[in-house]
Amino acid sequence: MKIDSGFGVNNTGDLANIIERAKQAEHAGFDALWSSETQHDPFLPLALAAEHTQRIQLGTAIAVAFARSPTVLAHTAWDLQKLSNGRFILGLGTQVKAHIERRFGTAWDRPTARLREYILAIRALWQCWQTGEKLNFRGDFFKLTLMSPFFNPGPIEHPHIPIYIAGVNEHLCQLAGELCEGFHVHPFHTPKYLAEFVLPNVELGLKKSGRARSEIQLASSVFVIGGDTQEERDKNREAVRQQVAFYASTPSYHTVFELHGWKPIAEELSSLAARGRWEEMPPLITDAMLAEFAEEGEWAALPARLMRRYDGLLDRLGYYFDPPDDAAPMTVRTFKTVPMDDATQP
Repeated sequence: MKIDSGFGVNNTGDLANIIERAKQAEHAGFDALWSSETQHDPFLPLALAAEHTQRIQLGTAIAVAFARSPTVLAHTAWDLQKLSNGRFILGLGTQVKAHIERRFGTAWDRPTARLREYILAIRALWQCWQTGEKLNFRGDFFKLTLMSPFFNPGPIEHPHIPIYIAGVNEHLCQLAGELCEGFHVHPFHTPKYLAEFVLPNVELGLKKSGRARSEIQLASSVFVIGGDTQEERDKNREAVRQQVAFYASTPSYHTVFELHGWKPIAEELSSLAARGRWEEMPPLITDAMLAEFAEEGEWAALPARLMRRYDGLLDRLGYYFDPPDDAAPMTVRTFKTVPMDDATQP
């Protein structure tokens, strides 16, 4: 199981500190560094990280696809892949209708079909640039038929750029299995949801394209309630509770709560969010519910517990809220040195 790190959540994507964060992540031994699109652009930090690292993979988790044209995004990914010497992973997400229309001011229509075509359009552009093949992509959402030599960046040494997509509901799980090298499982998940919902739908997509499970990686940032003191764990528990409540209030994410029989709670959270009553939401998430979303314990104990929790469910993971700097190297060492057979013993 690969262990990753990230930035961009909770205002950690400030360009002023990206170089040092990237160097620290690589030195600690993390396998990948993911950049999120929250308060900052997800691509600019990776350009800096690529220039100042040599080994660690660099990816977006996620970039909002529908906020950009396929051509604009294809150029950005192509440049980052070249700059990083083949270490870039393009992670895409659809976001939700309200944000696409009201925050980005772009179109929302049949999101799974649009994203499917978006991926194919990007790959058509990359194929054109790498081989000189004429650009002739015609779909329901995008028509790309013009690529003058002046605008063609030409071939690169590592033209295969893995594409991961993110999602919660069945159609995007299936699309990932059909077309993508990876699936970003939303942090708002439980092992039950992964085993009974995500994996079966990914398998349906794999079957559609005749691919094996080994041809796709399932990745996620996971909630942990870590701390070497009770006070630290209590503080982190409330931060996780607040985040779970926020995610659960999104109607398109209700699948997870519904699977556990908690749909009325999700609907109440949605109602509170719609009225801006954010402070009333976290208390609706009980400790028992929280335990389904987050592993709790001292920092040194968490890696083995997470390997047991996600054995056979995820191929790579990172912590949604990063461990303290002094705990990060130990976390990575444990993931890389504890044999999976030992970690998964009850």
